[in-house]
Amino acid sequence: MAARILIVTGDAAESLEVLYPYQRLREEGYEVHIAAPARRKLQFVVHDFVEGFDTYTEKPGYTWPADLAFAEVDPADYAALVIPGGRAPEYLRNDPEVKRITAHFFQHDKPVAQLCHGPQISAAAGVLGGRRTAAYPALEPDVIAAGATYEDGEAVVDGTLVSGRAWPDHPGWMRAFLEVLRSKAPVH
Repeated sequence: MAARILIVTGDAAESLEVLYPYQRLREEGYEVHIAAPARRKLQFVVHDFVEGFDTYTEKPGYTWPADLAFAEVDPADYAALVIPGGRAPEYLRNDPEVKRITAHFFQHDKPVAQLCHGPQISAAAGVLGGRRTAAYPALEPDVIAAGATYEDGEAVVDGTLVSGRAWPDHPGWMRAFLEVLRSKAPVH
């Protein structure tokens, strides 16, 4: 039986940051489930960088069904967690269920991949303190306020936590995460 991987996300998640790890992990032979506040079709977004803008732009992206609601998730059933970015983490971090799920993975030293705004969730869950993490660069003050060290890199590995800045970091981020994942939860 393939090890299961959980992705926690919601509306306004960055399309690439959900679907790239979802497909890449399935390609490796893992069973991947997407959990959200409710079991329904989610609306993802596309963020891009446009010359002359001080921040990224946003437009509607893909829709995708959530397999589970957060309340249905037993994190003990999963070998690893992926926390994509986009705007979803901004409101998901207030959900007690997503905090419960996230805390489990850190407390049990299971692999966690977080990207872009994903550290907003681990920070809110109270598990980021003392760690090293990358994040979208504008989140550096948030990472520091959570008691962590911000690192500007495409694949920052701190034990079982693997982080990156945003979707342009996918190759390095996912390569590093798969190394950690294979050592803790190989595909059978």
